[in-house]
Amino acid sequence: MSQLSSFPRPLGTDVPGTCQVPHFAPVRVRGGRYQLRRLVRYRRRAVAAGLAVTAAALVAAGPRDVAARGAGPPRPVVDSVRERRPVEMVTAPVRIADGATVRLLRPGDRVDVVAAGQSAAGDARVVARGVRVTKVPESPDSVSEGGALVVLSVPRRTAARLAGAGVTSRLAVTLC
Repeated sequence: MSQLSSFPRPLGTDVPGTCQVPHFAPVRVRGGRYQLRRLVRYRRRAVAAGLAVTAAALVAAGPRDVAARGAGPPRPVVDSVRERRPVEMVTAPVRIADGATVRLLRPGDRVDVVAAGQSAAGDARVVARGVRVTKVPESPDSVSEGGALVVLSVPRRTAARLAGAGVTSRLAVTLC
C-alpha cells in the first residue's frame, strides 16, 4: 500500500465537501451623502451641471405658439432700430486763417472747424465737428498771410457748409 500512496490522487478528490451559504439581507450602499459631498468638493462641475439643467428646462418651457394664446404675433426686435445708410465721405480742402495752427496738425487728427464772423459782434459758429485731417500740404505758398490749406475728410453735406463758410468768414480749427 505504500506504493498506492505515492501516486497522485484523481482530480477533484482533494476538494472539501460543499456546504450551504446562509441567507442574508442584501447590502445597501449609502452613496447619497457621498455624492453630495463630492459635488460640493467639485464646485465647477456642480455649477456647470446646474447651468445645463437650467438651460434645458428653459428650452423645454420656452415660448410656444404665441398666436394660439391670443397675445398676438411676436414683434421683431429690428423694428425699433432705424436702418442707417453709410455716409458718403469726401475730401474737402479748407483754408484756415492761422497758418501756424495748421503746422500743428498731422494726418489722422480730429478737429472742429469754427467759422468766425466778420461782424463787430464777433459771432463764431462750429461748422464741422470731429472731422479727420487727411492731409496737410507742405508747400511754401500754402502758409501765407491768407492762411494755410488743410484737407479734411467730411460728409458731403458738411463739405458744402465748409465751402460756404470759407467764402463768408475766416475759418479756424480746434483739436479734439
